Amino acid sequence: MDTSTPNYDSGSIAWILMATALVFLMCPGLGLFYSGLARAKNALSLMFLTMIAVSVVSIQWFFWGYSLTFSETGGPFVGNLAHFVGKNVGWNTHPNAPNIPSSTFFIFQLMFACITPALAFGASAERMKMGPSILFLFIWSTLIYNITTYWIWSPNGWLSVRGIMDYAGGTPVHISSGSAAVAYALVLGKRKDYGKTSQPHNVSFVYIGTGLLWFGWFGFNAGSALAANARAVQALINTHLAGSVGGLVWVLLDYRHEKKLSLIGYCTGAVAGLATITPGSGYVSGASSLVFGVLGSVICNICVAWKSKYHFDDALDVFAVHYVGGLVGLLLTGIFAQQSIIGLSYPVGATDVPLGGFLDGDYHRILIQMAAIGSVTAWSFCGTYVILSIMNRIPGLRLRLDENEEEMGTDMAQMGETAYGFMPKAMTDSSLTVGAFHPRAMEEATPGTAPAAVQLSLQV
Repeated sequence: MDTSTPNYDSGSIAWILMATALVFLMCPGLGLFYSGLARAKNALSLMFLTMIAVSVVSIQWFFWGYSLTFSETGGPFVGNLAHFVGKNVGWNTHPNAPNIPSSTFFIFQLMFACITPALAFGASAERMKMGPSILFLFIWSTLIYNITTYWIWSPNGWLSVRGIMDYAGGTPVHISSGSAAVAYALVLGKRKDYGKTSQPHNVSFVYIGTGLLWFGWFGFNAGSALAANARAVQALINTHLAGSVGGLVWVLLDYRHEKKLSLIGYCTGAVAGLATITPGSGYVSGASSLVFGVLGSVICNICVAWKSKYHFDDALDVFAVHYVGGLVGLLLTGIFAQQSIIGLSYPVGATDVPLGGFLDGDYHRILIQMAAIGSVTAWSFCGTYVILSIMNRIPGLRLRLDENEEEMGTDMAQMGETAYGFMPKAMTDSSLTVGAFHPRAMEEATPGTAPAAVQLSLQV
């Protein structure tokens, strides 16, 4: 036996592999969540994009994404190509994860890279072409995600060196994707029928998608301990409490106005609570996590209510939930982080456990958190805007659907497939007026009935 081989904790390896699978499950969960919130004619394309992101980003991550993000010998701004095409990724250790092989760390972090750009597609839903969106995944991951994540989590990243506290991705995931979503929405412009009432077409999809996201979030946050230890358990507890209280608070806030109990509201609030606790999940106590859930849900709810005041069309509230939730969570982490919680991943009696946040005596922590929010926001928004603007000027890479394609829906216009069997014949029959059997007819039908085309398909 080679005595130089690290003696890893097999339990930690097993847990991180399980957490990897849980985070992967968030990608189809996000696809269901987004497609349920969209109109029927755009449902399938959103499912497709959230899964195609897994393939494109996985190749990019193996090719050079992991190396640019986590190379041990990079400078303060970006990594190098020390791990180009998976070089030196195997049974050796990585400074970020001493309890598991670097190959385990590689695959776990890959899942974070996959879901982040997919989040941004929610703001540009119902009007984006799919071909350019697929190319965007590779470019954005390289120029935005890899760089901002290096700042936060790489041992040499400039924000990491200064002591940023972001346990599971408030900045590289939620702030960066939320900023990118705004840029994408601005470059595309508003939907042609923006401002008209548009109800989610399938609340059941939203419900199932939320369940998968919540389930996967346990791996997302608790897996970020990168070991099977007490801190991972605390992160899981915090995640569940924040999601629970976030959903309840959102329902109560909406009930004041509508006097109805909303499943959509509960699901949105739960996601807001989960997004808010993400950066602080391994830094705060269970009692503090309730504060994260309440404030995250309240503030995100207000931002959703104000969306008509924005100068961009955030179709599925990516900015109002993910960006704002991540921002609130980062600021609260700078206040509520506790040395005692951080110490859960240290040996008993360790004297080198860092201080927590403002309430723990580190009065400068909040400034570091604000610096992270500002720098990642600026880099992601400006970089995304430039990337998309350049792509939009290249023949064949125009980002927005044509007007008739937008009316037809992304599914038929870009894929030639639909989520529901009754749509293709009506949508492809050139003798019919476009929109004669438009999915929005479902909204306009008399309550309790279905449009004639739907009734016919059901009879057949």
